[in-house]
Amino acid sequence: MTHHPLRFFWFIPTHGDGRYLGSEDNVRPADFGYFKQIAQAADRLGFEGVLLPTGQNCEESWIVATGLATVTERLKFLVAIRPGVTLPSFAARQTAALDRLSNGRLLINVVVGGNPTELAADGVFTPHDERYAQAAEFLTIWRGLLSGETVDFDGKYYRIEAGRLDFPTVQNPHPPLYLGGSSEAGIDLAAEQVDTYLTWGEPVAAVAAKVRAVRERAAARGRKVRFGMRLHFIVRETEAEAWGEAERLISKVSDEQIERAQARFTQQMDSVGQRRMAELHGGRRDRLVVAPNLWAGVGLVRNGAGTALVGTPEQIAERLREYQEAGIELIIGSGYPHLEEAYRVAELLFPALGLRQGGQHAHAGASNEFAVGFHGRQQVATGRT
Repeated sequence: MTHHPLRFFWFIPTHGDGRYLGSEDNVRPADFGYFKQIAQAADRLGFEGVLLPTGQNCEESWIVATGLATVTERLKFLVAIRPGVTLPSFAARQTAALDRLSNGRLLINVVVGGNPTELAADGVFTPHDERYAQAAEFLTIWRGLLSGETVDFDGKYYRIEAGRLDFPTVQNPHPPLYLGGSSEAGIDLAAEQVDTYLTWGEPVAAVAAKVRAVRERAAARGRKVRFGMRLHFIVRETEAEAWGEAERLISKVSDEQIERAQARFTQQMDSVGQRRMAELHGGRRDRLVVAPNLWAGVGLVRNGAGTALVGTPEQIAERLREYQEAGIELIIGSGYPHLEEAYRVAELLFPALGLRQGGQHAHAGASNEFAVGFHGRQQVATGRT
């Protein structure tokens, strides 16, 4: 099967970053200066966009994205809207404003929420499946407003009378919608309303089954949906170096931290996707390799995306091509720490995937410390002590 090149996004760690999971050693604070470094690196390196997470432990994604949009040129921003936490009319005005400010570089991540404790702190007490029903009403209103309609809506969760937007978006009819949800309710909402369905990095067969389910339900509604996957990456020039880095990343995680984290994931949260992540390893250090080159060590203590592809550029490229065969077109990557790992992924993995690294030809032919220089037509080898 012939595929288009993978689209590749990166991640802005608005909850903080570091070299070790589960440890305060070498922690990098969540501040805008660091976010700016990562975003500008991703922009220069050729990543198409970045995901900004959402939640109580994250800097507010809309504010951060607005700031980063002013200091980048091509980078797109995948930013969350939270049905139930905000109103669809207000979210539509935010969307239109940031899409204009960024000149059409805004993408929307629909986050219904998988932690009832966190949602309760935001004043949301709606049960799991009902949250998706509420999100369906939210998106119906949001899409209507951004499409230039005057919206009258009287539903179970929202009532709007003569709603309208006075300022349009750059993207027509609105910025694309993304959603991740492994439950039946989440898959139904994706099939009905969004443009791209996102999954966390599970083994290929499990991802393929999700893709088929969403594709079939979308087709029954006369729609087509695209597919993306959220993954961490540990890519090195040798396999031994890559797996050594994986072990180092969790070397300071204690058994007590794992026990507390897994209890929170399985007992406190009602996310089906989070449960699937936890079940990959069961909180056990001896069950972390869950498929070829797919390592679940991140998920011992981190909620959300808990798996990483670990190996050489050629090994990881081969695994990603298997996911492409299953229908994945977009990868949203990350790595610890995110600034350095953005460079590693771009410099090592992009060539193996046939992706062009941004700016890689800017100084072709120039004489420098890392290449043999050319002066006129004569090749001159230079040395420096």
